[in-house]
Amino acid sequence: MRLRLLDAAVDCLHDLGYSGTTTIEVAARAGVSRGAQLHHFPTKERLVTEAVRHVLARRLEEFRAAFASLPDGADKPGAALDIIWQKLSGRAFYAWLELVVASRTDRALHEVVVEIAGQFLDQVQATTREFFESHDDGVFSLEVAPAFAFAAMQGLALDRIVWPADDARLDRVLKTLRVLATLVLRAREVPSSAAGENAGGGKRG
Repeated sequence: MRLRLLDAAVDCLHDLGYSGTTTIEVAARAGVSRGAQLHHFPTKERLVTEAVRHVLARRLEEFRAAFASLPDGADKPGAALDIIWQKLSGRAFYAWLELVVASRTDRALHEVVVEIAGQFLDQVQATTREFFESHDDGVFSLEVAPAFAFAAMQGLALDRIVWPADDARLDRVLKTLRVLATLVLRAREVPSSAAGENAGGGKRG
């Protein structure tokens, strides 16, 4: 019953927006009584934030499973971006977006949204360190790379709201991100001495 309520809340956020989402509508979509809904989630804020928290956690587990199943020799940077984009271009992202926008002028909601976002980014960074070699290269740090990828793709997901569905710009931007990710992670594999020689034009006799 709790899972049905969480899934129904995400659907309502996606279909109706934050202002149009009501606990009565969520209960109806979940097929549970009003009393049962109030027992699990006494307020709308609690219901929708827990719903988005639940979906983000599920999406992260799906990402981990998809990434772990990649065959040897696969283009991991490109695959990671493809998987992230798939997860960010679905209903859960737009449900999350409704919460983010609503939280701008709602202090209590804003505090919860900040908490959820921080926890999610921490988990994404931990997952990134697990699947890629972890060391700090300044601007190419694995602490920065996930935030950069998500920021870029969230921007694209926003653009999809106003861009035509067949707009080729989106595909071009995604391809550019794939190239950048591959270049950055391959650069990390170059020994620092070799990188210095390349930057200085090679060894001098």
